[in-house]
Amino acid sequence: MFFRSKTPAIESYASLGVDLHSHLIPGIDDGAKTLEESLVLIRRMVDLGFKRIYSTPHVMADHYPNTREGILRGMEGVLRGLNGIPIEFGVAAEYFLDEQFEELLQKEELLTLPGKRVLVEMAGVAPAHNLLDTLFRMRTKGYKPLLAHPERYPYYRRDFKALERLKDFGCEFQVNLLSLAGHYGSTIQEQGFKLIKHGMVEFLATDMHSEQHADKLKEALGDKRIQKVLEKKFSNGSL
Repeated sequence: MFFRSKTPAIESYASLGVDLHSHLIPGIDDGAKTLEESLVLIRRMVDLGFKRIYSTPHVMADHYPNTREGILRGMEGVLRGLNGIPIEFGVAAEYFLDEQFEELLQKEELLTLPGKRVLVEMAGVAPAHNLLDTLFRMRTKGYKPLLAHPERYPYYRRDFKALERLKDFGCEFQVNLLSLAGHYGSTIQEQGFKLIKHGMVEFLATDMHSEQHADKLKEALGDKRIQKVLEKKFSNGSL
């Protein structure tokens, strides 16, 4: 009689290796408030199996008017504090698609992920104003639009074909691991799994803000659905 050996349980996010969406620059948005907190979260991410982090502070005119220079200064402070923590640490930004973004797109170099990817978000109740025109202008300037957490936008849960049109337009998608873990509720959770099932997701990321998030991500490793997702091939390792 033959017995099929069980596949070992996945105990970390090492298959991803790279996290491209987090809020670990201290004191500039709704993520880490102090350098000490930032370093605690970075250590937690190392424990979760990540080898490289790109922290992506919000750039949002009404709430987080961060600048390229301010984000880079914050990165330097974190790098000085790492002091042997085994992680590669860099930054980009999470740009809110508002009027300020249009101005930034015209006048300065944006903070990007590798491949000139620009992480963008929007309100989600309705598509951002002139969304396709904005994405087109990004592409003409050599940028590659990467939509953060498409599973979280109510408009696109009501109109899935609108997400398919964004894909056809060349927009990459990044789903939050916290969404898959049910952190934002079951409706968002199921939309995340649906996007993955349809092969529409290039990247998974933590969107880490707090120790509560770190706890949730660790707990989620025991979820069989998430373990199955982590067996799939995503593009994180290409960054």
